[in-house]
Amino acid sequence: MMTETGVPVVMGLLARVNPLVLTTMGAAAVAHGATAVYDVSLATGEREVRPIEQHIHSFLEVLPLTALAFTACLHPDQVRSALRGGRHPRDWRLLPKEDPLPPAYLAGLAAVIGLGVVMPYAEELRRCLRAGPGTA
Repeated sequence: MMTETGVPVVMGLLARVNPLVLTTMGAAAVAHGATAVYDVSLATGEREVRPIEQHIHSFLEVLPLTALAFTACLHPDQVRSALRGGRHPRDWRLLPKEDPLPPAYLAGLAAVIGLGVVMPYAEELRRCLRAGPGTA
């Protein structure tokens, strides 16, 4: 699920928003939602899923759609182009931003994502692997 959200985030940070980027964001949002439904269906068969966990998952499910909506509002011309099928060759190429974000900003963001997202998931994965299959 981190890949399903990470790829569109990186594209939004580094690439020019065009029909390719918007379509990728939309596809990733759909994939993220489908994965979330599958994840919860597996979890409910194995353990009790409390209401607070369900609400947290609902919030997390909406984030990719919210990011897509914000991006679409900021680039209505590209939304129109995507809805028309992206008729220009540049519509379906990954192009760098015209005004790229400062490297210091990107480095800081990468550090925050690494510490706040990747590290906790890696730690949880480590605990799960140590516990082994069939332990709950």
